[in-house]
Amino acid sequence: MSKNVSFQNRDRFISLGLTIATLRKLQGLSQEALADKANISRSNLSAIEAPNIVRAFSLEALYNIADALNIRAGDLLNQAADLEEKKPK
Repeated sequence: MSKNVSFQNRDRFISLGLTIATLRKLQGLSQEALADKANISRSNLSAIEAPNIVRAFSLEALYNIADALNIRAGDLLNQAADLEEKKPK
């Protein structure tokens, strides 16, 4: 899978990462704990959550993260989309 993210989707990946970080923190999970539950590396999760790094990731990772956060993947994407819409243009 290509790790390059088109400029068009850059903000979407950032919003999704910020949403994941927020939900993780609300649940009192460290990056290491969430990464372990989602079966991904902590460094991968860190890159997903970092707003200054835009990293594409697989649907499998998305589903694993959503399951670990006890949220449906679609709801996770919707929350990220809501966050993106609220950003000042």
